[in-house]
Order: sequence, then structure tokens, then C-alpha cells
Amino acid sequence: MIELDRLEPSYQCGVSRIRLPNDARLALWVCPNIEHYEFLPDPVRTRNPWPRTPHPDILGYSLRDYGNRVGLWRMLEVLDEYHVPCTASLNAAVFAHYPEILDACERRNWDYMLHGVYNTQYLWNLSEEEERNAIDQSLRLFERFTGRRPAGWFSPSVSHTLRTPDLVAEAGFQYYCDFYHDDQPTPIKVRNGTLVSLPYQMDLNDAVLFVRSCEGDDFLRVAKDMFDTLYEEGAMTCRVMNMAIHPYVSGRPHRIRFLDKALDYILSHSGVWLATGAELASWYRDSSLHESNNNADQS
Repeated sequence: MIELDRLEPSYQCGVSRIRLPNDARLALWVCPNIEHYEFLPDPVRTRNPWPRTPHPDILGYSLRDYGNRVGLWRMLEVLDEYHVPCTASLNAAVFAHYPEILDACERRNWDYMLHGVYNTQYLWNLSEEEERNAIDQSLRLFERFTGRRPAGWFSPSVSHTLRTPDLVAEAGFQYYCDFYHDDQPTPIKVRNGTLVSLPYQMDLNDAVLFVRSCEGDDFLRVAKDMFDTLYEEGAMTCRVMNMAIHPYVSGRPHRIRFLDKALDYILSHSGVWLATGAELASWYRDSSLHESNNNADQS
């Protein structure tokens, strides 16, 4: 099954009139990417996680480890100020290496979408059974530390395969974030069960902007412009805005003020639903069922 076969036609022309809770204009979900990169990862089949040689790549590793050691804690001060109910995009091994991060996330009752075990272990070119085992390994590690099952999946380093949605649905996940095709939730066709794709942004993703030599003021400008457009469109139909932030990027001392300004601007508007991924997926499932029942009654 190719990727396009998984998606229903676009509803951007206003066919879909599903409304957000309390008639909100826009749903905002904030996703801190809490990741761990192995210091000396095993050789992989597709891409070298650390292109600088000879290994170890101390520069690459330490730049990212800064996020867990320093950047996250600076970021938490801003997120706490605005009472943001975050959805962590989590490499499950973070909780093994940083028990203080586990405690911080659990005390805030954060939602989680699993992001594999390590961000240096990819799904590319795995067999179906190997990929199934990789997903299961991250699940078992997460359950070991929390006693719960997460609602969402986002493949490590965006390394999904053509079969990943099927295996994610098989594992019991409710939502999926490897597609970037819409501004509202959409169903994904899978071999068995159901799965919802939630809008996850690469445009407003601080790590992507950073690679393109953008800085904090660029992040703020993109955030405001994206919000203004989606907020205006949200008067007519459902719109979801995602803010993907990385502690090793936005948690730097010269960038943290721009995250603060972006949240302040967005949350100064009425009709913004601060949601988690699990809440969005649950709302969309219930709304879709209600719409389907209404259509059945009318026919």
C-alpha cells in the first residue's frame, strides 16, 4: 500500500465542518521533543547519525545533550508560566538516562507520543518483524517507567517506512505524526484498526529552522504568521497548530525569549484550545463518530 492510498481526499474546500470544543477557533498543541542521542551508536544501514569522523562526534553529541542537561529546565520555566499541557515527543531511553526528566514530566501530567528508543536508532530498511520489535521495545521501556501506554507515535528521526502506520495501529496507538499533509486531523487507512494523523509541523519546528540557519526571531515570525492565518480560517472550520520545540534549540539562552513571546502572542487571543495529542485524537474520534451517525440518520 503506498502512502497516498492511506489518505482520504482533502477537505480544505469547506466540506468538513467539525467544530472544536467550546467552539474554539484553533487548537494549539505544544510538543517538546525530549530526545537522547547515543554517544557511540551501533552502525546503521542508511545514515550515519554522527557524520563527523572519527567517532565519537563529541561536538554533535554534546550540542544535543545540552537540551537534557540545561535547555529543558529553562524551557520548563516558560511552559509553566503559561500552564501549557504539553505532549512530549519522547525517546523512551530518556527516562532511563535522566530520572529527573521522568519526574518533571510526570509531575506535570504530560501527554506522550513515543519517538522510538533513541533518536539514533532508525526504522529505515528494517524488515517488518524488526520494525515491529523496535516499536514494541520502545513501548515496553515506556511502560516500565510509567505503567501506562502512550497515545501517539512519531518515528525516531522521522525514519518511518511504508508499513509503519500499520504496525503503529497494530500496537494500539491512537494517533500518528509522520505525515505533514493537513491542518486538521485526518483518518489513516491501516490494515487493521483505526489511526488518526494529527497535524505536526516541520515549518514551525525549531530544529528544522536551526538547520536552515534561522534564529529565534525567525521562529517567532513564523509562529505569528502561521497562527494569524489558521486563526482566521478557524472561524469557518477546524484548524490545528502544532509547535515542535527542542530543548537543545529553543532552550538556549539566546532563543528562550522567542518561545516566550510566541506563546504570549498566541494565548493573548480568545478561542484558543490548549490541547494535548491524546485530547485531540479523542475529540476527533468522537466528533467523527457523531458526524457519521448524523449522516446515517439523514440518509
